[in-house]
Amino acid sequence: MAQASQFWDKIAAKYAQQPIADHAAYQKKLTVTRDYLQPDMELLEIGCGTGSTAILHAPYVKHIHAIDFSANMIAIAQGKAEAEHIHNVTFEQASIENINSADQSLDAVLGLSILHLLKHQEAAITRVYQMLKPGGIFVTSTPCIGNTMSWFRLIGPIGQLLGFFPFIGIFTTQTLEDNLTNAGFELDYQWQPSKHKAVFMVAKKPGSTRPTN
Repeated sequence: MAQASQFWDKIAAKYAQQPIADHAAYQKKLTVTRDYLQPDMELLEIGCGTGSTAILHAPYVKHIHAIDFSANMIAIAQGKAEAEHIHNVTFEQASIENINSADQSLDAVLGLSILHLLKHQEAAITRVYQMLKPGGIFVTSTPCIGNTMSWFRLIGPIGQLLGFFPFIGIFTTQTLEDNLTNAGFELDYQWQPSKHKAVFMVAKKPGSTRPTN
């Protein structure tokens, strides 16, 4: 976590100023996610960055606990929330490995542009599954560069060693799907804007704690 924190701390200010690369795709992901949200939900976002997505989803749930590797990212996120008078999002510097959430305590988890940055992706997915209540959802948006950029395996370790970029996992969409289903999830929704874009998925933990009509 320390190495990842240092990398993202360095670029946090610049990252916060970058415009959304594909605004239409981002809006669609927000809309699809909100179709699953309810006002009484407890939500966790891992890898929240500068907090923009957590703040946008805040009006649709009871509370969001948003975490990130980077203290500087968290500081920017807290400033945004204060400026917009958002009071139901708690930002914390933490990672999925050390988050203190009880099993079956969450209704939803967001992991947007983060799974490819985790060295132990399968363990993280398993931990998310444990924290979710039956019927809970895991929303991910993940670059699966093993589909189109498998050559990155050769230069990735060098770039990481030189500090040009953080650890980046190289895996395919099929690998991600397998990791989710092996953990026990059922894939409820999947969409990819184009071949080279991140794959957006909503995975559901079987069962339900909500009454049926």
